[in-house]
Amino acid sequence: MALQESGEMYLENIYMLLQSKSDVHAIDIVERMEYSKPSVSRALGILKREGYVTVDEMSHIHLTELGLKTAEAIYRRHVILSSFLESLGVSAKTAAEDACKIEHVISNETLEAIKRHTESGE
Repeated sequence: MALQESGEMYLENIYMLLQSKSDVHAIDIVERMEYSKPSVSRALGILKREGYVTVDEMSHIHLTELGLKTAEAIYRRHVILSSFLESLGVSAKTAAEDACKIEHVISNETLEAIKRHTESGE
């Protein structure tokens, strides 16, 4: 089943949390995303069922191989889009916020064109 935008947001946030701490718990996601505990619990259940995350006996959340691959791709899109928007003169804060919205709907073709354009310095 294709991952929905909300699922992508959860994976990206779990990925980012794992970059700064070794043990991620549901409460970390609640605090980072400012969602309710029941919402995070439901989302984690879906991500677990779909094979993107596992939760161990200590309630540590881990990305599966599929989850890691997907989260890295989402994060990569975010970084490319943020960089591109900033190169246009958009503030870093607005660029990051807009990249969060765009990263879930942009085609790979368009993303790769933006990446090439950004890397060429045009």
